[in-house]
Amino acid sequence: MNSEFLQALIEAVVLTARSPVTPEAVSMATDREIGEREIEEAIAALAASWEEAERGVRLEKAAGGWRCVTPAQFDHYLRTFHGIASRQKLSQAALEVLAIVAHRQPVTLPEINFIRGANSAAVARTLLDRKLIRLAGRKKVVGKPFLYRTTKEFLLHFGLEKAEDLPDPEDLVEAEVIADA
Repeated sequence: MNSEFLQALIEAVVLTARSPVTPEAVSMATDREIGEREIEEAIAALAASWEEAERGVRLEKAAGGWRCVTPAQFDHYLRTFHGIASRQKLSQAALEVLAIVAHRQPVTLPEINFIRGANSAAVARTLLDRKLIRLAGRKKVVGKPFLYRTTKEFLLHFGLEKAEDLPDPEDLVEAEVIADA
């Protein structure tokens, strides 16, 4: 299979997929006619070609696969075109709870409350409803509180491939101290 056809196939798959596409999924779609290594190279070439030109779409690696996204510069125009009045923004409390869960997962609600210094039950419920965090079992301590983890939806929302891609909080504090100096 020539590389142009493979890139066109990958482009079609990524544009029609509802979630990030892995090289393995493309390989399976071709009945394993094409190896994952060849697909990874074609994806990288396609992503590079989309980055070079002024295009309305680009490929982004997120949540363990590749997805098609639009550049931020078109956000306002796309919202107007699609009739989306405003973004659903996360509150400061929601961002705090998400940051704690993302960096300390798995973590319990009492641990989140202790770190924040505030009751976070309602915020956790909202994040569960929005599928940004999920229950991950119970901690084996007295009371057996629920453990929370981030979800694939969290990774997609923030454009991350994996939770480990988050910046280290200590590095952020150091960068802020240097910027203030």
